[in-house]
Amino acid sequence: MDKVCAVFGGSRGIGRAVAQLMAQKGYRLAIVSRNLEVAKATAGELGGNHLAFRCDVAKEQDVQSTFQEMEKYLGPVNFLVNAAGINRDSLLVRTKTEDMVSQLHTNLLGSMLTCKAAMKTMIQQGGSIVNVGSIIGLKGNVGQSAYSATKGGLVGFSRSLAKEVARKKIRVNVVAPGLIRTDMTRHLKEEHFKKNIPLGRFGETLELRVSSQAPDKDFPTELPQPAQHWS
Repeated sequence: MDKVCAVFGGSRGIGRAVAQLMAQKGYRLAIVSRNLEVAKATAGELGGNHLAFRCDVAKEQDVQSTFQEMEKYLGPVNFLVNAAGINRDSLLVRTKTEDMVSQLHTNLLGSMLTCKAAMKTMIQQGGSIVNVGSIIGLKGNVGQSAYSATKGGLVGFSRSLAKEVARKKIRVNVVAPGLIRTDMTRHLKEEHFKKNIPLGRFGETLELRVSSQAPDKDFPTELPQPAQHWS
């Protein structure tokens, strides 16, 4: 039976880089995104028999339906990666409530919903989960209080889930990268951040994806795993 990896947010950025790695390691990929056409393009670029699915992780019915489709066309999910995320940077006093809610729903609730859906099969067969957090969730940052709350919450959620499911041979890990060159950070001026980054540059998605190999190994759950050389 094929090993199946579902990457939510797999059509771009960190999720796309992880999908490339997992395809090389022999997994069949489910590339999941709100934009089905972009997800299809990414799945096609990977070669092999990978599939694309549309899902808004903030909607429970979407998540449940997507897992049903993945199991129907690919089989049970062995490896779940939660890389879907958004940011709406602004000082708290200027942040709209709807922007707070949208970040909480996508960055935190979305991962909770996908993990819950994955449990239905992983409890029977074991599995691995990687939640993509951020160093901002550990250290905070001006203008990112809401975003930081979602990523900090993801660490707490993952720690608790790891303790709940370890006896079922399900590993739960968090990677907490610093600034990575993606669509989400494209608007940032790198020179303004270099002094706070030991390597003096933003990280690349292909460098970060090494951290995602952890759940493919047989070792205890470890939380979180910050990419400290970028933070």
